[in-house]
Amino acid sequence: MFNEQRRILLGTLIALTLATVALAPATHAQSSERWVGTWATALIGRPQSPPPPNPPGPAPFMRNACPAPPPPAASPSVTPPAGTTFAAPPFTHFTNQTLRQIVRATIGGSRVRVILSNAFGTAPLTIGAAHIALRDKEDAIQPSRGHPLTFSGRPSVTIPALGIIYSDPVTLDLPALSDVAIDVYLPGTTNVPSPLTMHTSAFQTTYISETGNHAGAPDFPTVATARSWFLLSRVEVDAPDARGAIVTFGDSITDGAASTPDTNSRWPDVLARRLLASPVPRKLGILNAGIGGNRVLSEGTYGSGINAIARFDIDALGHPGVTHVIVMEGINDIGNARQNPTPTAQDLIAAHKQLITRARARGVKIIGATLTPFWGAAYYTEIGEAKRHALNEWIRTSKSYDGVIDFDRATRDPADPKKLLAAYDSCDHLHPSDAGYKAMAEAVDLTLFQ
Repeated sequence: MFNEQRRILLGTLIALTLATVALAPATHAQSSERWVGTWATALIGRPQSPPPPNPPGPAPFMRNACPAPPPPAASPSVTPPAGTTFAAPPFTHFTNQTLRQIVRATIGGSRVRVILSNAFGTAPLTIGAAHIALRDKEDAIQPSRGHPLTFSGRPSVTIPALGIIYSDPVTLDLPALSDVAIDVYLPGTTNVPSPLTMHTSAFQTTYISETGNHAGAPDFPTVATARSWFLLSRVEVDAPDARGAIVTFGDSITDGAASTPDTNSRWPDVLARRLLASPVPRKLGILNAGIGGNRVLSEGTYGSGINAIARFDIDALGHPGVTHVIVMEGINDIGNARQNPTPTAQDLIAAHKQLITRARARGVKIIGATLTPFWGAAYYTEIGEAKRHALNEWIRTSKSYDGVIDFDRATRDPADPKKLLAAYDSCDHLHPSDAGYKAMAEAVDLTLFQ
């Protein structure tokens, strides 16, 4: 039922996004202004109550070496002791509290604006105040390099159900690869019968305040932390000299699962650093549209987002300045099918062709990335491996994509190509380690973005 609701919401979201882009604030508009995304995330709708549990699948044929996950955390609305961390807070709520959320800009600019989203909410949501600043360290900001955010000239705003809101542009010297702190004060409560729009696996600490409006406070009164982003959709810079933006579109491997939190070690992060450090620096924003558990053709378990076909227009093509999309999707369709012959490799190839057609219709270059090895993962099967091999060979040889990045070749064990190289395996035989993500980014031919 919830997935059906999300599909309905998505249709409305597409219309709202197009309308919001058209109505985005033009304050201090200049003939040379050009807004380009410097950071973004892909969003999901978190339901009010847990969905029914999925029936257990077959036991993995090979146990992984990962430590057990931490126990579920308590709700931050009850003001837990300072230092409490909510590693994955699926059913927590905020009441009269401020969130200080940290994101990493990829390209810089002299003016900035922030897009907040209630895209999956079925009720209005009020933002009492918001603020943007360069971060100092942990939950501290640089007060002299910050600015309150307004919305159509107002310090607060109510985002309609299914809506998104652009802040007014603010003058802020934002260096490339800098940490940005975005404060959002929620005067009401998110504990209402409406999904909360968020990105679950941020691998970045969000700071949660004690009661009250602490937007822009130099000394932030943190009472709890989480590793999710809430209501944040995108940060844009006015960068007339930017060449555009690259969207990395995929699942948990693009999202950065198993990477070290707070280190920006995902492969798109490393790619952003490579682009700026190249002999001829390429000023291209990197916008990460990965969602853990995401599939190409169907909805997965709770928190894994709408299928890639359904979300492609919003999460890949809907960003300002996008010039390239890198697609790495399909391993969850393959793995979760287990021994089931469907979806077939041909089903996945047909879906990839749809993404290619839609990108080219918008004048966007689209690059295919091969799927990395998964032998030993909990959902590995020989049938699945055959599908992965067939999809990868089509990506490499069909010339359907405008370019190819061979992540499979960059991360596999040369002695046993079905496996991740041990040095690149995080321990679950599916997600790369920090070293594996670095190897992926270094396998990207930067001339693809000429």
